Amino acid sequence: MLTKGINFKNYKLKIKSSNLVFKLNTILKEKNEVLNSLSRNYKNNFSKKKIKKYKNYTNIKLIGMGGSTLGTQAIYEFLKKKIKKNFIFVDNLQSTQTRHARKKFLNIIISKSGNTIETIANVNVHVKKNEKNLFITENKKNSLFLLAEKLKSEIIHHNNYIGGRYSVLSEVGMLPAELMGLKTSQFKQFNLLIKNKKFINSLILNVNATYALIKKKKFNSIIINYDENSENLFKWYQQLIAESLGKKKKGLLPIVSNMPKDNHSLMQLYLDGFQNNFFTFYYVNEDSSLKIKNNLLLKSQKFLKNKNLSDIIYSQKKATENVFSKKNIPFRSFEIKKRDEKTLGELFSFFILETILLGKLLNVNPYDQPAVELIKQETKKILI
Repeated sequence: MLTKGINFKNYKLKIKSSNLVFKLNTILKEKNEVLNSLSRNYKNNFSKKKIKKYKNYTNIKLIGMGGSTLGTQAIYEFLKKKIKKNFIFVDNLQSTQTRHARKKFLNIIISKSGNTIETIANVNVHVKKNEKNLFITENKKNSLFLLAEKLKSEIIHHNNYIGGRYSVLSEVGMLPAELMGLKTSQFKQFNLLIKNKKFINSLILNVNATYALIKKKKFNSIIINYDENSENLFKWYQQLIAESLGKKKKGLLPIVSNMPKDNHSLMQLYLDGFQNNFFTFYYVNEDSSLKIKNNLLLKSQKFLKNKNLSDIIYSQKKATENVFSKKNIPFRSFEIKKRDEKTLGELFSFFILETILLGKLLNVNPYDQPAVELIKQETKKILI
């Protein structure tokens, strides 16, 4: 058990104890804006009163790259049944433009540096005249800041101590979540989690086990995802792990594998191929699911009678875990009991703390991304 809303089973490994508790306590005592953003103590650079005028928009276009959009996409997809608004994410460079005739959009443009080439290009392509624009960027005279001033658009200041991939519970993710009509305070579970012994013990054991697997040269972290509404959560996690730990010839390669369809393409490799992988099983309990039509079943298929799709998916998950156990393939498992803001906030906190602690064990800085900056500089040289 990780929390009341999350069943968690750790890797079944015999590992030596470490000084991770000391490292965690040291991190918690630091003035760390990333961890502060996970708590209710964090003060967003916007007020609910200030953004009330934007709540009438039912169509919202969010323009950004990487951490500027991935966290919000995870929130929108995971909690979509609760959201009555239409969010469109422009998170890559596309050669063709999707048309949304006669729809009145609010554009939210996000870039911490304000100089992200792809975001600047997309603003020029996708933002139309007379549309309302809201910019989230650092309080500096960067490209997007100057453009916002030119367009007489409102600017919300991006906390310059929080990198994009860690910004999901700061203004970057919480402002869009407010416009989605979600209870943003419920995402902020950090203060309670760090006082929860079960949570802390699970976190420490999990990080120690992951580090032990890395030392055994297992570098592929494969997420076996059984929830289609959590795919973007793991795309966010993918960036978090890869960009935070991929330094000094170290790191992990996070791979998102969506089930059950990948049973029919990749599972053969996972079970019987090279053995430098470890796995995360992930499943969300659903209150409602499509039911099998009994009248269309043959006698040989009677085991499907009165079942719904969730029953089948869960059975496949348990069956796969059983086979992994028999083959001694390392895995951990998350079962989400309830799809709400609180549970998602707990997952964000767990994965961020996990990443920071792994960075400490690997002796890398989990907050920077120096190699990516080289590509940005080289791209600009070529364009010039």
